[in-house]
Amino acid sequence: MKTIKVWIMNFINGFCMALADSVPGVSGGTIAFLLGFYDKFIGSLDSLFRGNISEKKDALKFLIKLGIGWACGFVLAALILGNIFEAKIYQISSLFIGFILFAIPIVIKEEKDVLKGKYINIIFTLIGIALVVAITLLNPANGTGIDIHIDSLNIGIIIYVFFAAMIAISAMVLPGISGSTLLLIFGLYIPVMSAIKEVLHLNLSYVPILIVFGLGIIVGILLFVRLIKKALEKYRAQTIYTIIGMMIGSLYSIIQGPTTLKIPQEAMSISTFSIIFFIIGGIVILGLQSFKTFSNKN
Repeated sequence: MKTIKVWIMNFINGFCMALADSVPGVSGGTIAFLLGFYDKFIGSLDSLFRGNISEKKDALKFLIKLGIGWACGFVLAALILGNIFEAKIYQISSLFIGFILFAIPIVIKEEKDVLKGKYINIIFTLIGIALVVAITLLNPANGTGIDIHIDSLNIGIIIYVFFAAMIAISAMVLPGISGSTLLLIFGLYIPVMSAIKEVLHLNLSYVPILIVFGLGIIVGILLFVRLIKKALEKYRAQTIYTIIGMMIGSLYSIIQGPTTLKIPQEAMSISTFSIIFFIIGGIVILGLQSFKTFSNKN
């Protein structure tokens, strides 16, 4: 019975992570953080590539359980979001803003013992904000989108997609800005999600660029997971302050998100902001926190 419960819990955890990873807003890492298994998640990723045989086996068991839920959630999101993202960009962006603004206080509460009395590290929050805003402003694909169909591929696009994937996966495992937000900034969110949807419908012309994207993800995990793990172990306060800054900075990225679509739209304004979807986003985050409390008690 306990084994079944563990499988169900890990499936739900992975499913929730995938829903977060597949939309520009809160990262899957944030969900793992809110649900209380972030350190185990990062440790398992690190052990999978660098641990001994016993550590690799334990990591693989945990990640497979988590991965099944993640795969189901991501496929569901890919099939649905590709149809509604551009048509409902302002409502969805309002939802993402709700995710982030309600998640920030929870991150601060969870890490209050680490953050308390170390307010000089607010400089790292400013650095985190500046980093995300700078990426948004300097994005070379801003307002143009990227065509990743096989007929349009060239070495420049292949390299661009590889490095974007490598950077995005580092964000996906951080409890801060989401990898999907970075893909949105890089002009690749809609193209990649559409490509995944096309492949699920057996249009294999997008397989080559998705292989490139997948290789970028693997390299990103190898390069960044150990760095993130060490940063959280040795410089946790500075890292958490930076993460909070990146979450705050991602609000600007989301506001500018409509300008990165293949057919650019105006940046979000007060008139296009949806308070209803904002509240729904907050309810989802608070619900996840309640789910964590409930699962810990049981």
